Amino acid sequence: MPQTGRNARLTTMLLYQLHELWRAGLAPYAYWADAGAKMYSAQDSWLSMLPGAQRTAAACELMYRLGKDYEKPEFGIHQIEVEGLPIPVVERVALEKPFCRLLRFKRYHDQADGLARMKDDPTVLVVAPLSGHHATLLRDTVRTLLADHKVYITDWTDARMVPAAQGSFTLDDYIGYVQDFIRHIGTDDLHVISVCQPTVPVLAAVSLMAARGEPVPRSMTMMGGPIDTRQSPTAVNNLATRQPLWWFENNVIHTVPANYPGAGRRVYPGFLQHLGFVAMNPERHLMSHWDFYQDLVKGDLEDAQAHRRFYDEYNAVLDMPAEYYLDTIRIVFQEHLLPRGQWDVAGERVDPSKIHGCALLTIEGELDDISGQGQTRAAHALCTGIPKADRQHLTIEGAGHYGIFSGRRWRTQVYPQVRAFIAAHRGTTPPASTATTTQSKPMRKR
Repeated sequence: MPQTGRNARLTTMLLYQLHELWRAGLAPYAYWADAGAKMYSAQDSWLSMLPGAQRTAAACELMYRLGKDYEKPEFGIHQIEVEGLPIPVVERVALEKPFCRLLRFKRYHDQADGLARMKDDPTVLVVAPLSGHHATLLRDTVRTLLADHKVYITDWTDARMVPAAQGSFTLDDYIGYVQDFIRHIGTDDLHVISVCQPTVPVLAAVSLMAARGEPVPRSMTMMGGPIDTRQSPTAVNNLATRQPLWWFENNVIHTVPANYPGAGRRVYPGFLQHLGFVAMNPERHLMSHWDFYQDLVKGDLEDAQAHRRFYDEYNAVLDMPAEYYLDTIRIVFQEHLLPRGQWDVAGERVDPSKIHGCALLTIEGELDDISGQGQTRAAHALCTGIPKADRQHLTIEGAGHYGIFSGRRWRTQVYPQVRAFIAAHRGTTPPASTATTTQSKPMRKR
């Protein structure tokens, strides 16, 4: 190998370590900027009375937020409102595994009739994506579901925090985790909702359980997922197919440095994923930060706080296990093994046609630039064992990727139909006569 090639490879191998050194060197300046923002904005500080203090405080806070290290956010769901009454919510760990925690959001009611109604609510397992951001990205999804359901969610662990002694984590392991969580909760009145990436492993998990004769959930709701990325490929899909698998292994896989519990583990680092997220829309992020600075200068605290909330979540990323990431690139995006009927998991063929007694709802956003139209709907062509009366598809007009599971469209347009679909498929036998058989009419953009 030429000398320049060896140097480039060495730099790639040390990239994670170099990033940690850069982050450590930047930390004192971030702390200084945070202190400056507070000193120039606090009402009881004489510095806030100086000319230009508000602009100085705004500049300091912007510098702080650009340079700080973003930790995993909390779900922070402590209370919801049901029928006009405040209902306390307690977050509990229902089951813990090395790479994931199964969280339960338990609701409490001080009235006997209200408690009885909540006990009769259907159970929902939300399978969150393991694709860069934390499960807290689905906070709005969970909070909305809690009004009418018992809710569990998969809370995936940052791979750099998992000791290397725990071994590797593959896409097959992901499927095994989903199956274990379903068994732990029980399938009597369980409805699984998968958002984006996990639509593929969830469909595989339920297919394998059905083929073995195990009980399966009453319904599956799949939202904006890459079931068949040959349909309407997006820029994300094209990126995964433009380079061979070895390119990803050589260029984006790195070793966790010694200052983390997972030292020595091979991962796709979160900071590289974050750079990729930002690179998709750099102008949008640049303008967002400029608007944040202007809001601080004008004293528009509400918009400034909205910016903080968004980027506290957006900038908090996790490392993915290398084996899992490379499996996903190969199986889902490059070889399309699921829609081609050629996917084997631990020696068992994944055959969605084996699924019976489980209704299917697929949801896509008209403007989704991550999972194109048709990619999620492709599940219907695979699940031929599910009667047409128990299958439904929704295309949400004007919605992008995040709009189908978070924000106003999710709460006012998508969720009511998800709630109705789950309600129609409760009990030991899905009531096919109540299921919708046609695609919903496109919703008008508001």
